[in-house]
Amino acid sequence: MKAVELSKDDKAQLVARIQHFFDRELDQPVGIIKAELVMEFFAREIGAAYYKKGLQDAYAAFAKRAEDVADDIYGLERAATD
Repeated sequence: MKAVELSKDDKAQLVARIQHFFDRELDQPVGIIKAELVMEFFAREIGAAYYKKGLQDAYAAFAKRAEDVADDIYGLERAATD
């Protein structure tokens, strides 16, 4: 999978959230470098699974919409022949 490029602002926000999590939930404050390493690890090792699931969900939603459109078209065809 191609690496995801985040903007500096997005990256800074994620790093801050990781720092907040470690401080609040684990009572273990971490610095910016360690938080960036955690973020990069999860992006590299786990991100692909979430990305793949997101694509599957998007495909299912698209397929449902396409089915609805096909049904609508069929209804219009039937109405035109009545």
